[in-house]
Amino acid sequence: MDITIHTTFLPHDDPDAAVAFYRDALGFEVRSDVGEGTMRWITVGPPGQPGTSILLAPPAADPGVTEEERRVVTEMMAKGTYGWILLAAPGLDAVFAKVRDAGAEVVQEPTEQPYGIRDCAFRDPAGNLIRVQELR
Repeated sequence: MDITIHTTFLPHDDPDAAVAFYRDALGFEVRSDVGEGTMRWITVGPPGQPGTSILLAPPAADPGVTEEERRVVTEMMAKGTYGWILLAAPGLDAVFAKVRDAGAEVVQEPTEQPYGIRDCAFRDPAGNLIRVQELR
Protein backbone atom coordinates (compact mmCIF):
# COMPACT_ATOMS: atom_id res chain seq x y z
CA MET A 1 0.00 0.00 0.00
CA ASP A 2 1.32 3.46 -0.93
CA ILE A 3 -0.45 6.16 1.11
CA THR A 4 0.76 9.68 1.74
CA ILE A 5 -0.57 12.57 3.78
CA HIS A 6 -1.80 15.04 1.19
CA THR A 7 -3.75 17.73 3.05
CA THR A 8 -4.63 18.45 6.64
CA PHE A 9 -7.11 20.98 7.94
CA LEU A 10 -6.81 23.93 10.33
CA PRO A 11 -9.58 26.43 11.00
CA HIS A 12 -9.26 30.17 10.49
CA ASP A 13 -11.48 33.03 11.57
CA ASP A 14 -9.63 35.77 9.67
CA PRO A 15 -8.48 34.67 6.21
CA ASP A 16 -6.19 37.66 5.62
CA ALA A 17 -4.41 37.15 8.95
CA ALA A 18 -4.12 33.42 8.22
CA VAL A 19 -2.53 34.07 4.81
CA ALA A 20 -0.11 36.59 6.31
CA PHE A 21 0.97 34.13 9.03
CA TYR A 22 1.43 31.05 6.85
CA ARG A 23 2.91 32.93 3.87
CA ASP A 24 5.00 35.62 5.58
CA ALA A 25 5.95 34.10 8.94
CA LEU A 26 6.29 30.44 7.93
CA GLY A 27 7.26 31.01 4.28
CA PHE A 28 4.56 28.74 2.83
CA GLU A 29 3.15 29.13 -0.68
CA VAL A 30 -0.49 30.09 -1.14
CA ARG A 31 -1.71 27.45 -3.57
CA SER A 32 -5.37 28.36 -3.76
CA ASP A 33 -7.75 30.86 -2.21
CA VAL A 34 -11.43 30.35 -3.00
CA GLY A 35 -14.56 31.93 -1.60
CA GLU A 36 -15.08 35.45 -0.35
CA GLY A 37 -15.21 37.42 2.86
CA THR A 38 -14.62 35.20 5.87
CA MET A 39 -15.88 32.15 3.95
CA ARG A 40 -12.58 31.41 2.20
CA TRP A 41 -10.84 28.08 1.81
CA ILE A 42 -7.09 28.70 1.50
CA THR A 43 -4.55 26.01 0.67
CA VAL A 44 -0.94 26.62 1.71
CA GLY A 45 2.14 24.46 1.75
CA PRO A 46 5.90 24.41 1.96
CA PRO A 47 7.77 25.40 -1.23
CA GLY A 48 9.14 22.41 -3.10
CA GLN A 49 6.62 20.03 -1.50
CA PRO A 50 3.56 20.23 -3.78
CA GLY A 51 2.12 17.00 -2.40
CA THR A 52 1.76 18.31 1.17
CA SER A 53 -0.73 21.04 2.05
CA ILE A 54 -2.70 22.65 4.85
CA LEU A 55 -6.27 23.67 4.11
CA LEU A 56 -7.18 26.75 6.14
CA ALA A 57 -10.95 26.70 6.30
CA PRO A 58 -13.80 28.50 8.02
CA PRO A 59 -14.66 26.54 11.17
CA ALA A 60 -17.96 24.68 11.29
CA ALA A 61 -18.88 25.74 7.73
CA ASP A 62 -20.54 22.37 7.06
CA PRO A 63 -24.32 22.86 6.86
CA GLY A 64 -24.77 19.73 9.00
CA VAL A 65 -23.08 21.36 12.01
CA THR A 66 -25.55 22.47 14.66
CA GLU A 67 -25.53 25.88 16.32
CA GLU A 68 -24.40 24.21 19.56
CA GLU A 69 -21.49 22.58 17.75
CA ARG A 70 -20.56 25.94 16.17
CA ARG A 71 -20.58 27.51 19.63
CA VAL A 72 -18.29 24.79 21.00
CA VAL A 73 -15.87 25.13 18.07
CA THR A 74 -15.79 28.92 18.51
CA GLU A 75 -15.09 28.56 22.24
CA MET A 76 -12.35 25.98 21.65
CA MET A 77 -10.69 28.17 19.02
CA ALA A 78 -10.77 31.14 21.42
CA LYS A 79 -8.96 29.01 24.05
CA GLY A 80 -6.50 27.61 21.49
CA THR A 81 -7.63 24.02 22.03
CA TYR A 82 -9.32 23.22 18.71
CA GLY A 83 -6.59 22.82 16.07
CA TRP A 84 -2.88 22.08 16.08
CA ILE A 85 -0.15 20.80 13.82
CA LEU A 86 3.44 19.61 14.18
CA LEU A 87 5.95 20.90 11.64
CA ALA A 88 9.67 20.12 11.36
CA ALA A 89 12.65 22.10 10.13
CA PRO A 90 16.43 22.21 10.42
CA GLY A 91 17.79 25.28 12.15
CA LEU A 92 15.04 25.67 14.74
CA ASP A 93 16.52 28.87 16.20
CA ALA A 94 16.27 30.67 12.84
CA VAL A 95 12.68 29.47 12.34
CA PHE A 96 11.78 30.56 15.87
CA ALA A 97 13.31 34.03 15.38
CA LYS A 98 11.54 34.59 12.04
CA VAL A 99 8.11 33.55 13.32
CA ARG A 100 8.52 35.44 16.62
CA ASP A 101 9.69 38.57 14.79
CA ALA A 102 6.64 38.33 12.51
CA GLY A 103 4.52 38.88 15.62
CA ALA A 104 3.25 35.36 16.33
CA GLU A 105 2.19 34.53 19.86
CA VAL A 106 5.03 32.51 21.39
CA VAL A 107 3.85 29.53 23.45
CA GLN A 108 7.26 27.95 24.02
CA GLU A 109 10.77 29.03 23.10
CA PRO A 110 13.12 26.39 21.63
CA THR A 111 13.45 23.71 24.28
CA GLU A 112 15.22 20.37 24.54
CA GLN A 113 12.42 17.98 25.51
CA PRO A 114 13.02 15.02 27.86
CA TYR A 115 11.70 12.67 25.16
CA GLY A 116 14.57 13.45 22.79
CA ILE A 117 13.46 16.27 20.52
CA ARG A 118 14.02 20.00 20.48
CA ASP A 119 11.02 22.11 19.57
CA CYS A 120 9.15 25.38 20.00
CA ALA A 121 5.51 26.42 19.76
CA PHE A 122 3.40 29.34 18.53
CA ARG A 123 -0.25 30.15 18.04
CA ASP A 124 -1.46 31.24 14.63
CA PRO A 125 -3.98 34.12 14.36
CA ALA A 126 -6.92 31.70 14.90
CA GLY A 127 -5.37 30.25 18.06
CA ASN A 128 -4.18 26.99 16.48
CA LEU A 129 -1.10 25.53 18.14
CA ILE A 130 1.85 25.32 15.75
CA ARG A 131 4.74 23.21 17.10
CA VAL A 132 8.00 23.16 15.16
CA GLN A 133 10.39 20.28 15.80
CA GLU A 134 14.08 20.52 14.90
CA LEU A 135 15.24 18.03 12.29
CA ARG A 136 18.50 16.43 13.32
